Amino acid sequence: MAGSVFLIPTFLYDHAVETIPLYVLDAVKQCHVFFVENERTARRHLKLLWREMVIDDYKWFTIHKAEEEVQKIFTQLLKEGNNIGIISEAGCPGIADPGQVLVNAAQKIGSTVKPLVGPSSILLALMASGMNGQRFQFTGYLPIESGERKTVLKELENESSKKKCTQIFIETPYRNNQLIKQITETCKPQTQLCVAVDITAQTETIVTKTIAEWKNQLPDIHKRLAIFLLYSS
Repeated sequence: MAGSVFLIPTFLYDHAVETIPLYVLDAVKQCHVFFVENERTARRHLKLLWREMVIDDYKWFTIHKAEEEVQKIFTQLLKEGNNIGIISEAGCPGIADPGQVLVNAAQKIGSTVKPLVGPSSILLALMASGMNGQRFQFTGYLPIESGERKTVLKELENESSKKKCTQIFIETPYRNNQLIKQITETCKPQTQLCVAVDITAQTETIVTKTIAEWKNQLPDIHKRLAIFLLYSS
């Protein structure tokens, strides 16, 4: 009988232990093997959840981009009856995360996949933004080149207006301020922009304003973890 796959959520911030439900620990204790995005941080995460855990008693594999060889090892271990935990670098496995490739492999061989509740910056930001939660789209990273990024921003804004859809995207922390500046220079004054920073940390701020309002005082969120939401009515 094939083993089960447990999608184990992680903290968005190390000290936010309270964001992980207690039943996640019960799932961890059922696993024999862990496939993780980053072994060092995954080990630290699990030790925070379960101090008595003997890390070296378990098998560890790094997902990277879930290359073909990794998928073969993963599938074979499941077929041998091992329960496997998948751990993302932050948040929920399978959401904007390479773990989704392994989940797909598990589905193909008929393994039970158990998603576990935990913090997702995408959903938490959307919940607090006041924007449309009935229809939304996560785009991931926007293009780095300024001209391409401007084009994509206009496309996202137009699509939001046409479909009443909330557009959600992220940026590398050291380019946050450049992105906000370009958004305010590109989008219409009445379009809404939510800037959600340090979600679940004590420094968390989630603020929604129109582009016109943001222009009056651009925030300085250089090198802070942020997620952006755009809505044009």
